[in-house]
Amino acid sequence: MKEEMSSFDIAALIPEIRPLVIGARLDNIYQINSATLLLRLRARDGAHQHLVAEAGRRIHLTSYALERLPRLPAFCTALRRHLGNGRVTEVQQHGFDRTVVVEVTTGLGAFRLVIELFGGGNIILVSPEDRILQALHYRRMRDRSIRPGETFRFAPSRGRNPLELEPRDLEGIRGLGDAGVARALPGFLGIGGLYAEEVLLRAQVEKDTPCRLLTEDDVQRVFDRLREVLSAVAAGRGEPTVVLDEGGEWIDVTPIPLRRYSGLSRKSFRSFNEALDEYYTRAGVRERAAEATREAEEKMAEQSRILRRQREALQNLKVGVEENRRIGDLIYAHLHELQSLLERITEEKGAGKPWEDVASTLLSEGKTGRAPAMYFRSLEPKGLALRVTVEGVDFSLSLRRPAQASAAQYYERAKRAGRKLGGAERALGETRARIEGLQSRAVERPVERPGPPARRRRRAWYEKFRWFLSSDGLLVVGGRDAATNEALVKGHMEPQDVVLHAEVHGAPFVLIKTGGRPPPERTIREAAQLAASYSRAWREALASVDVYWVHPHQVGKSPPSGQYLAKGAFTVSGPRNRLRGIPLGAAVGLKEEGDHLVVIGGPPEAVLGQTEVCVEVAPGNKSSGELAKKIRGLLAERAPEALRKRILDLPLEEIQAFIPPGGGKVKLA
Repeated sequence: MKEEMSSFDIAALIPEIRPLVIGARLDNIYQINSATLLLRLRARDGAHQHLVAEAGRRIHLTSYALERLPRLPAFCTALRRHLGNGRVTEVQQHGFDRTVVVEVTTGLGAFRLVIELFGGGNIILVSPEDRILQALHYRRMRDRSIRPGETFRFAPSRGRNPLELEPRDLEGIRGLGDAGVARALPGFLGIGGLYAEEVLLRAQVEKDTPCRLLTEDDVQRVFDRLREVLSAVAAGRGEPTVVLDEGGEWIDVTPIPLRRYSGLSRKSFRSFNEALDEYYTRAGVRERAAEATREAEEKMAEQSRILRRQREALQNLKVGVEENRRIGDLIYAHLHELQSLLERITEEKGAGKPWEDVASTLLSEGKTGRAPAMYFRSLEPKGLALRVTVEGVDFSLSLRRPAQASAAQYYERAKRAGRKLGGAERALGETRARIEGLQSRAVERPVERPGPPARRRRRAWYEKFRWFLSSDGLLVVGGRDAATNEALVKGHMEPQDVVLHAEVHGAPFVLIKTGGRPPPERTIREAAQLAASYSRAWREALASVDVYWVHPHQVGKSPPSGQYLAKGAFTVSGPRNRLRGIPLGAAVGLKEEGDHLVVIGGPPEAVLGQTEVCVEVAPGNKSSGELAKKIRGLLAERAPEALRKRILDLPLEEIQAFIPPGGGKVKLA
């Protein structure tokens, strides 16, 4: 299976994604794993793109919702600090190398994110002064050094740039002697073995032909076919293709159909980026399946090792119980003789006799069968211990205490080992149960290939504002802050809309998108509740506020003479339709849209009309983050069991987006 993208792949991809990312704001940066970044980009029209960059492997836009690392690595944090909210001003391939440069311009200048897809791969952040700020991997190499503060240098190219090649330049390959042309061409041009063989196949030149035997006509045909492939790739004239082997496995992805794969099945795509996204997403599924299998095998092996150690420990404990009890019994069975032996040694030593002499005398007497010397085996002066053999059992007695005390010590050892036996047997039983559980799961439910991640849901224009669908099915949209107030009124207000505003300083402007129909009274009151609840009145814990509504022609940006209107503020002229005592209240709920679980929110009546999985909130002192976590837990409890894991995986910020500013509390039923 293909691992890393080739130079041809990069040359085909960049023209496709360039129009989609140039000019986009870098909203945020995430890390998928130790080698993969996810850049969330916001285009000028508000649409989001997600750029995946995996060091040493791939780069493309993805339509899938990829799982991010729960804890942000230091590298990703540094990238956010330097590049956050910057604008993408360039994306290009360096020469014809497997290196992509993403230029991000901030108030401090143009930074470069250099993504290297060759070798072990790397991602390097370069300052406007061409200094290395951060890198995924720091290395010191013969031709360059990737260290903080050093001047950045690109890796030397492997060969000549085929985009700049002239026919006479390719003549140099004939000077490589007996080397086969298929082996020499990748190094000569740095194009990779796959495309070298493709060019030779199209040029009808045998790949094993020694370079010195190539004719001028051979070299010209190779040059022409190389330009043909390069032109097709760069112009996007090919048919992006995933190649399947005989078993239906995806084995390669190419920007144009390759003759080398002419005997294999293939799957076509509208764009090369889409083909890359599908290919590498499927590869990720296979890798996760392999990882799950490996983890299951490792768990089984670990539990087997634990079981083996526990069996050995249990056996040692059983032996310890029997041996120590047996020694205690032997001491008491021969107590008189053993005590006499201890006393004799003590007396002789007390009379000044050397240890060696005491031992020598007892050994000689023991050989003649004289008691108690016949039990004697050796003396250990350093530990003041006597070793004896009784009824074929060898053990130690302390010279510091009577024989009965030594017997008691052996009995105590037997008791301690016996007490440990119960715990050891329980632990052994638990390990056996875990192994049986792993075995039964392997039989009943073999490690399955996990499904692909969910496709990223394309968000509607109004989702960057406060919004909800009224009980009558009309879209209601409100500003989040001064900037979105400005954007909403200037960019989305239409003559047939209804405009609402709470009688509170700093409240959002709210639009009812009527579509030309007179809005029902119920929708007007629900929109008024949004205007009231997402105003400063919520933070001040007011029970209700007054709201008015007007027509769009009454809203303007011209302040009275001598006054100034701040960003997000507008003038309202003419009569106002007042709604008195609008109560504060909000709800957060969930509903399914196709394969997606969508968080919705707004006035309780409108939300309850769309879903039964809902939590109402009221003004309170819990922070937005705390409250979002509480709401997510309650939603999971109230939802069908099949949805609970998906709910608990929802990002808290999706719930926080519907919590009025200032936090709150859960409203109990």
